[in-house]
This record gives sequence, structure tokens and C-alpha cells, in this order.
Amino acid sequence: MQWQVLTFAELDTLTLYSLLQLRVDVFVVEQNCPYPELDDKDLHPQTRHVMLKKGDKVIAYSRILAPDVSFKGFPGIGRVCISQTARRLGLGKILVERTLAEVANLWPDTDVHISAQCYLQRFYQDLGFAAASEPYLEDDIPHLKMIRAAH
Repeated sequence: MQWQVLTFAELDTLTLYSLLQLRVDVFVVEQNCPYPELDDKDLHPQTRHVMLKKGDKVIAYSRILAPDVSFKGFPGIGRVCISQTARRLGLGKILVERTLAEVANLWPDTDVHISAQCYLQRFYQDLGFAAASEPYLEDDIPHLKMIRAAH
């Protein structure tokens, strides 16, 4: 298995297909939530795609967004997902820790913002995030803005 952090321009077509397939499988199919998965944020030159591949398949993925792409003045992470076949292996925590390390390399001493699904609040709190809003609906799924203060 191999971890990678790539810009959109660095993605080969097979990897792009696999990461989009994972995101659609998790966020559209599993969660029964039709939404605009292709939002142009993947194309931003400062976006980073963090992934763990097993062979040609992406089994863990997150997306790093530059300040002002999703959160005014702050970088953000999103599209955090693990394939069904790789769940319960502790990869979610490792994925978020690797993602946060990459954010710290790109934008040191900066808070990180996320829009977390409410059921994952404790997971993100255990990784240093704190709730920064009341719950709200995003694509008909309860979410919560969370912030991890710079270290």
C-alpha cells in the first residue's frame, strides 16, 4: 500500500477514476445523497489529494483546500472517506493525521476548518477539532463546522 499527496495535474487517469469512484460510492451511493460531486475545487492549483492506494484502487482519501476555497481565510479538508472494504482498520485516523501534517507543511501556524458530518463529531474532536457552529444541513445531511487550532 502506498500513500500519495498529489495535485490535480499530477493525477493519472486511473488514480483520478479510482478516487472519484470512492467518493461517489461513499457520499452519493452509501449515504443516498445526490449532490454535485464535481465542484471544480479539485482543479484548484493548491488543492491536494491525499490517498492510500492498494494496487490501483484508492482505499482512503481526503482533499485539502487552500485558504478561501471553502473557508474564508483558512485552509480546509474534506471528502474524507475510507472504502467499505478497508474500514475498521484505523485508517481514518491515520488519513486525517497525514492530511493535517500536509496542511501544516503548506500553511504553517494556521487553523484548519472542516464541515464534518455530525455523527463524526467525536472522531474529529479526538483529532484536535472543536465545534464552531450549531448543526446545519448540507446536502440534507446534518453537519457541524469544526476548527483545529494551529499548533
